[in-house]
Amino acid sequence: MSKNSVSVTLERVTKRFKNTKGRADVVAVHESDFVVAPGELVTLLGPSGCGKTTTLRMIAGFELPSSGRVLIGTEDVTMLPPNLRDTATVFQSYGLFPHMSVADNVAYGLKLRKLAKAEIERKVSETLALVGLADLGDRAPGRLSGGQQQRVALARSLIVEPSVLLLDEPLSNLDALLREQMRVEIRRIQKSLGITAVYVTHDRVEAMSLSDRVIVMKDGEIRQIGTPSAIYEDPDSAFVAGFVGKVAFFPVEIEGAEDGGRSCRLEGKRLAVSRVAAGVGTSGPALLMARPESLRLVPSGEGFIEGVVRMNVYLGSSVECFVETRYGEVLVQIDDPASKKVFSEGQAVSIGFAPERVRILPPGTD
Repeated sequence: MSKNSVSVTLERVTKRFKNTKGRADVVAVHESDFVVAPGELVTLLGPSGCGKTTTLRMIAGFELPSSGRVLIGTEDVTMLPPNLRDTATVFQSYGLFPHMSVADNVAYGLKLRKLAKAEIERKVSETLALVGLADLGDRAPGRLSGGQQQRVALARSLIVEPSVLLLDEPLSNLDALLREQMRVEIRRIQKSLGITAVYVTHDRVEAMSLSDRVIVMKDGEIRQIGTPSAIYEDPDSAFVAGFVGKVAFFPVEIEGAEDGGRSCRLEGKRLAVSRVAAGVGTSGPALLMARPESLRLVPSGEGFIEGVVRMNVYLGSSVECFVETRYGEVLVQIDDPASKKVFSEGQAVSIGFAPERVRILPPGTD
């Protein structure tokens, strides 16, 4: 049912909101510059107030940029109103018409376009089947679960066959289990249609599980763009590292370059690290970034950082060990605990590293 996929391009897009009280303008988005490839699902991820929803609204046409250009395919749509852009938006609130049936809600956009009744019925039937609601067309929205209502909202957007699907935190109102189920469904539907999609969320799990690429934003600026694995494994800054997953940071002193990596010292012991972010020099202070799964617990005195196990949390396939250290509490993940030693709570331990899994970042938090 989808058209040929198109790209979405933002060229140095900035959005300023005028302050009417004589203060400086608020810059919600500053020179955003990226391309969403045809058929790609890209997520805008970041904390509240970072500019991700404003960026989405500029793509949709609900906000006009203060400067820069927005293109859908090769068409410059920067100043076009929403109804003249070939996009459809799924909002956080479902926005369903309570006095209409599910089928009538889904058919609403087609009726506005004055399609023939038989064509509307065919498309409604196909679209409800696509979102798993084939048997619920006659039901009132108020008799549906939250997840089912969100599927109706998704179907209403998809049935008009937009070139670009925009999703603004569509799962925020659902409980954890429904969010997990809907993430899978949205990804399945997007891939089966090959539709270009831009998704907004502050939930890192949604971003990592749904996306072909993730755009991490902070204070109106793009901080990093990459695949979920690249963003998680190779963040460019402490902010990105901390926002997309659990992480520990340790101050190190770099002593020189070594085979493209860096030789550094932590607690007086030498450590060679092959993965290095841009902006890291060949001497001076830096941060060692370590995910829980990249840390190892060994007997006291055998690792780099001394600590005491304060709590073990058994999760079946793994155990999360919370270790108190001079750098604060550090989370160490032990996978397949049945085959590995798990230190008891209260036991003195030492933390080591899987050197191929850690990364050197510039000092600071940005």
